[in-house]
Amino acid sequence: MSVTRLFVGADLAAGGEAPLDEAQVHYLRNVMRRPDSSPLLLFNGRDGEWRGTLSSRGKKAAVAEVGERTREQAPEPDVWLCFAPVKRARIDYIAEKATELGVSVLQPVVTRHTAVERVNVGRLRANAVEAAEQTERLTVPEVRDSIDLGKLLDAWPEGRRLMMCDETGGGPPIAEALSQLDEAARTAPWAIVIGPEGGFAEAELQALRRIKDVTSVGLGPRILRADTAALAALACWQALLGDWRRPTPRLSGDYRASRVTV
Repeated sequence: MSVTRLFVGADLAAGGEAPLDEAQVHYLRNVMRRPDSSPLLLFNGRDGEWRGTLSSRGKKAAVAEVGERTREQAPEPDVWLCFAPVKRARIDYIAEKATELGVSVLQPVVTRHTAVERVNVGRLRANAVEAAEQTERLTVPEVRDSIDLGKLLDAWPEGRRLMMCDETGGGPPIAEALSQLDEAARTAPWAIVIGPEGGFAEAELQALRRIKDVTSVGLGPRILRADTAALAALACWQALLGDWRRPTPRLSGDYRASRVTV
């Protein structure tokens, strides 16, 4: 039987209990039809991954009883995705796929040509949680509130490198640019910034280029939609600087986890 994998907020330790929220209880009981004592996999972004079993606490409540640890918590790449919000279905897609690709922070940024004014951070986080459950990540990316691009750049953290996807064609090919970095740059924390469908305003491009540790890159000869560009850039970064360079670990012990969209 496939094993449902759940993100929980509680600390995880052998012999403990992790409360399940209402949506998780509904999913396990009414969608998956899991009886008491059904096996689970649990993670919280801090304590690794653990085996668990479902245990009812009344008609509408349940907990996961925590068993043995299956995987230790491991470091993950520190890469932010800073992106101009797009329409609902496509921004959901960005959150889901960027989580699968290992992003550590999802940061919506408002630019002069951003067409979407409001971002549902709760919905983005729900998409990120579900993607982390499905892909066997040990963490869920942080989803931040929208911020004006200028304010983000004014408070840019010292030492965090910035990869700017330059739609003007001013940057070298992404593989060339990243492969030529020195070791200090390759191992530094990073962020990727993607502009809106209408592109960055000239003043925004100038502000981006003033960042101390900025690397301008091109994404090929074709015009990419904003969501495509975000994921293409992130995939290239993982392949050249991230954890795609390391051997793939064996996941989830002796069985596979499952989580379906409902």
